[in-house]
Amino acid sequence: MRRPLVAGNWKLHCGPQAAAKLALDIRNGLLGGREAASVVLCPPFVSLAAVREILQGTAIGLGAQNLFWENSGAWTGEVSGPMLRDAGCTHVIVGHSERRQHFGETDASVSKRVRAALDAALCPIVCVGENLAERESGRTEAVVAAQMRNGLEGFDAAAWTQLVLAYEPVWAIGTGRTATPAQAQEVHALLRSLVRARLGDAVADSLRILYGGSVKRENVAMLLAEPDVDGALVGGASLDAKDFLTIVELAGRGSGAH
Repeated sequence: MRRPLVAGNWKLHCGPQAAAKLALDIRNGLLGGREAASVVLCPPFVSLAAVREILQGTAIGLGAQNLFWENSGAWTGEVSGPMLRDAGCTHVIVGHSERRQHFGETDASVSKRVRAALDAALCPIVCVGENLAERESGRTEAVVAAQMRNGLEGFDAAAWTQLVLAYEPVWAIGTGRTATPAQAQEVHALLRSLVRARLGDAVADSLRILYGGSVKRENVAMLLAEPDVDGALVGGASLDAKDFLTIVELAGRGSGAH
């Protein structure tokens, strides 16, 4: 049984004061009993401490939006896995399409970041997804399969049980366009089948695969009704506590389906 996971990626929003207020509103809303789904909040680095204080004593996870693959050294501007762990993080997003598109992230660097996350006892949320040109040229399956294969090459079954995949079609992020439930299911099923072929049924059946890309309260129930969609990586809608809580609640209602 795969418990749904809803992760809020706050991106470049919310300094410490605003982040604490948003986290408090989400925390208080979840105390009302909407915890059938796992929840992770991913604020900017500068707001991790403020959000950690709000989340203490709850089951809500704290995630970072990126990490570097070295633990320490002359790497100005970078943040390491052990630093994130010390800051209270339980999760970290790796390979988000915005990192790939704007900051030169590659499958090879994703692989190193995933390894660093696992070594620091962090759960990496590893993102894959195609752009619009790749989707329209019929290359979706080849692109996401290559990203997963190259980004996660060499990881054994034990590592796979400690990570989460997220399918984020680049053409749907921040555009208001969303993959249809059938489109999402097709890619999620492909990813799970690739894991099954390589590592067997137990790992494939336990792996949580999230959908991300303009997820909102109006479409999340249909997406999560698909058998291989195990939750959501939520961007803009995670910045509104009411919207995010509704998404969590809807995800939890489907918790027995997978």
